[in-house]
Amino acid sequence: MQVDTSFMLDLTNIKGVIFDLDGTLVESSLDFAKMRAEIGCPPNEDILTFIDNIACPDEKAKAQDIVLQQEMDDAYNAKMLPIGEVMLKQVAQAKLPVGLVTRNCKQATEIKLSNNHISMDVVLTREDAPAKPDPTALLQIAEMWSIAPENLIYVGDYIYDQQAADNAGMRCQLV
Repeated sequence: MQVDTSFMLDLTNIKGVIFDLDGTLVESSLDFAKMRAEIGCPPNEDILTFIDNIACPDEKAKAQDIVLQQEMDDAYNAKMLPIGEVMLKQVAQAKLPVGLVTRNCKQATEIKLSNNHISMDVVLTREDAPAKPDPTALLQIAEMWSIAPENLIYVGDYIYDQQAADNAGMRCQLV
């Protein structure tokens, strides 16, 4: 796969960069249609929201286990995307703090980062804050870094990333 190495993040007036993980920095082979089918989630409903709304504790735990198993299987196979490598180098050269906000679980996130030698100043997963498009995790990082949200950029690949950045008052760049 050939990557456009001329791709550049627009870091004008930016004091920190926060990345999404899957599809932004690393590849993902998660099959969301299969996941939805296995837990009984309708095609047009968010999987994590669906699971949160399951009333029966046993059914909820079973659905969480299905998602966790698929995330873990995906984690061991995830490889760095060439564009992810380009962006991380650009941020390092700019000497900006770098963070990660993902809807993944903490365990799968740690595996993906470790296996791909990706270092972050701060990592927040769905165990740390409500899942995107909720802006809480992005705003927590802004507060940790004492940087106004408008001086941060969130880099992602999906509509939830754009929505989370908009909800936090941050710039967003989709890849």
